[in-house]
This record gives sequence, C-alpha cells and structure tokens, in this order.
Amino acid sequence: MPVIVNLDVMLARRKMRSNELARAVGITESNLSLLKSGKVKGVRFSTLAAICHVLECEPGDLLGYERSDEDLNAGEGD
Repeated sequence: MPVIVNLDVMLARRKMRSNELARAVGITESNLSLLKSGKVKGVRFSTLAAICHVLECEPGDLLGYERSDEDLNAGEGD
C-alpha cells in the first residue's frame, strides 16, 4: 500500500501508549490498532484531527506516501 501510517513513531516520540491515545480520542483500541497497521480503507477527518490534537502534530507527521509501480496503473480502466 502506498500510504504509510507513522502513528507508532509519533506515539513513541510523545511517550504515549496506544490505549491512552484511543481513550483520549474516543475510539476503540482495536480500531486504533487497525489504523496503526494500515489495515483500514479510510479514516474520518474528525478522527485524524483528534489524533493530531492529542499528539500535538500535523496529519503529515502521521501519514506518508511511497510511490510504487502499481500507482502508475491505478487510474487505467476507469
């Protein structure tokens, strides 16, 4: 997947545990775990904003992009 989730990195920088963040943001630990692993198809902007607020960061600190050959073919056939 070309979108990289760096949530673990930011949690480590803030010396915060996943369960603390989940509680502060108001989401379940299992949903946060899925987000951390990149196994979600989307995230609500309100959830992303809440995570950024708690971790005192920007969305770009949490998400990255890695170009791949698959990306070049993603729009074909639409």
